Amino acid sequence: MKRGKKYVEAAKAVDRATLYETAEAISLVKKTAVAKFDETIEVHIRTGCDGRHADQQIRGAVVLPHGTGKQVRVLVFARDAKAEEAKAAGAEFVGAEELIPRIQNEGWLDFDVVVATPDMMGVVGRLGRVLGPKGLMPNPKAGTVTMDVTKAVHDIKAGKIEYRLDKTNIIHVPIGKASFTEEQLSDNFQTLIEAILKARPSTVKGQFLKSVVIAPTMGPGVKINPMKLA
Repeated sequence: MKRGKKYVEAAKAVDRATLYETAEAISLVKKTAVAKFDETIEVHIRTGCDGRHADQQIRGAVVLPHGTGKQVRVLVFARDAKAEEAKAAGAEFVGAEELIPRIQNEGWLDFDVVVATPDMMGVVGRLGRVLGPKGLMPNPKAGTVTMDVTKAVHDIKAGKIEYRLDKTNIIHVPIGKASFTEEQLSDNFQTLIEAILKARPSTVKGQFLKSVVIAPTMGPGVKINPMKLA
C-alpha cells in the first residue's frame, strides 16, 4: 500500500520498535495528525481473550469525560410517554414500527446510535440483519436497551462510547479528536483503559492487554507499553 508524503514524514517521528509511555504516545499522535481535517484519535487494544468462548466476550460502554468531539445522532425506538421523554432529552429521531420500512427498504441510516425501550425490542429485532452488521443493534450491556431513555440519550450526547471485541479479539474505539489537548486525550484514554481492565473476564489467563496502539485517522500508530497500564 503506497503511503502519501505526509504519512511518510509523520511516520519518521515514530519508532515502531518502541513501547511508549502514555503521555509521550499521546504527544506523538497529536504531532503526526497532519491531515487537513480534525482527525479522530483511535485506540486499538489487542486482548488475550478468545472471543469464540462466550465467557471471554467483552462488551460494554463508558462515558469519556471530554466526549469524542463528534456530534452523535441518536435514534430512539419508544412509544407514548417514553417517546416524548426521548424527544425532550434531545434524540434526533424517535419512532416505532413506522421506521421499519424506512430502514429496511429505503436504506435510511442517518443515525449513529440506536436506543430502545425493552418493550420495543420485538420491533427492533426485525432490523437485526441491517443494524447488526453495522454495530447499531441496541444492547442491554451497552445501556442502549433501557426504560431510562433520558439518561441513555444524555450519556450518549456527553461522549458515551461502546467497546466490544471484534473477530480478531481487538477492541477499536475513538477517544477524541486531534484538536483535543493532551490532557483531554489522556483523561479519555485512562477512563477507557480502566473500564476495559474492569471488564476483564475471569477466565482469561496470562497477559490481558497484549498490545495497545493509539493512532490518528490518517497517521501512523504509536505503541503504548501495555505492562504499564495493567
